[in-house]
Amino acid sequence: MNFLAHIYLSGEDPELKIGNFIADSVKGKKFLEYPERIAQGITLHRKIDAYTDSHEIVKESMAKLSPKYGRYSAVIVDILYDHFLAANWTRYSDTPLDKFTVDFYGLLNENYEILPQRIQNFLPYMIRDNWLLSYASISGIGNVLSGMNRRTKNRSKMNFAVIELEQYYTDFDREFHAFFEELELFTKNEMRNL
Repeated sequence: MNFLAHIYLSGEDPELKIGNFIADSVKGKKFLEYPERIAQGITLHRKIDAYTDSHEIVKESMAKLSPKYGRYSAVIVDILYDHFLAANWTRYSDTPLDKFTVDFYGLLNENYEILPQRIQNFLPYMIRDNWLLSYASISGIGNVLSGMNRRTKNRSKMNFAVIELEQYYTDFDREFHAFFEELELFTKNEMRNL
């Protein structure tokens, strides 16, 4: 799952949200250097990723992309699934997506010092371009995929995955909702065990 899903799955716990959000920038046992609840958010993120990567529905989505994008298919599916979460936000949350994103950016700014350097570096751009809200549109996801392609020095060709998003839109939508229902249950159980 990508940023929006990880944040959403953290519920109303601010520290868990921060940990779940920064996890990809915290390697190995470095999570132990963070306050306990943020460290638990990092652990939760890793469990969500492991569950997602091994799930049959996610593999079904990846199969549509694998012939063209190979090992980048998993990353693309994570991003596409964030689109379906954002585009169907009212199905999952009573808080409007624009308010949810503004509140989250405020939380990050309030805790700026604890964020890893990588997050501090891209945070101004994330806020300026409102990445999380932009996920709701196909053009917004296209921008995200183009940015990811640049990060791979144009090797991934992820910028073209909007074609598959539009081609298989109904399939991806169905797969996302079926998977996300199971992921929410998994996450709630894991949060009880933190």
